[in-house]
Amino acid sequence: MLLLLALLIGIVAGLRAMTAPAAVAWAAWAGWFDVSQSTLAFMGYRWTPWIFTVAALAELVTDQLPTTPSRKVPVQFGTRIVIGALTGATIGASGDSLVAGLIAGVIGSVIGTYGGAAARGKMAAAFGKDRPAAFIEDAVAIIGAFLIVGAV
Repeated sequence: MLLLLALLIGIVAGLRAMTAPAAVAWAAWAGWFDVSQSTLAFMGYRWTPWIFTVAALAELVTDQLPTTPSRKVPVQFGTRIVIGALTGATIGASGDSLVAGLIAGVIGSVIGTYGGAAARGKMAAAFGKDRPAAFIEDAVAIIGAFLIVGAV
């Protein structure tokens, strides 16, 4: 179950890179799961959720800009993989499966990046514009992240 949750948080990282670590950091800080004895203990520090939340809010705004590059370009894609690894590893670490969680998070981030881009493209085509599709993707990422960390 834990590895499935790590995979799913990786998918969220593929949709919205900073939403996943913000959710994981808030959950770790709130004590929903314990990573205090792992190398990822910093995810539960009091300032970590705030930093990731500011980054997540900035991402939600910049994603709406027409100049924002595709999530599939190397820098954007690489960031999603790293964040998927971090968040998957954090969830995995809560059950002594850091490496397996890391791998699951990476796989999830690739699925989320390509699947999210395809789904958003189809929604944007159906709506005739991108903004409604972007808002739906935002909602899926935020609600999904909350449900995932709540299940850990």
